[in-house]
Amino acid sequence: QVQLAESGGGLVQAGGSLRLSCAASGRTFSSYAMGWFRQAPGKEREFVAAFIRSGTSTDYTDSVKGRFTISRDNAKNTVYLQMNSLKPEDTAVYYCAARGSTLFYGWARAANYEFWGQGTQVTVSS
Repeated sequence: QVQLAESGGGLVQAGGSLRLSCAASGRTFSSYAMGWFRQAPGKEREFVAAFIRSGTSTDYTDSVKGRFTISRDNAKNTVYLQMNSLKPEDTAVYYCAARGSTLFYGWARAANYEFWGQGTQVTVSS
């Protein structure tokens, strides 16, 4: 069983930055597929970013490309989401997700992840 704990959310003005962290339990963290998703009120959970295939490549949803960066520190069992140039439409609950094996495809589908954190609220004011 893998436990995930997000932190770093908050209220920020448009144009500002936040860094989300996701601390994971487990001794084989480096082999986990890791991703970030978000869910805004009244909307379905959507893919934001993930490590894909071998775990060194990354993918982002189009709306965050060039603004968000996913990274990981395997020594700390932690994955990060650096969010810059935030927009009001980025407002959502952000979730960290993990799978205990590499995802070679389907990394943007929430159903392909086995473990989820409790979420952290990000609110961007205009």
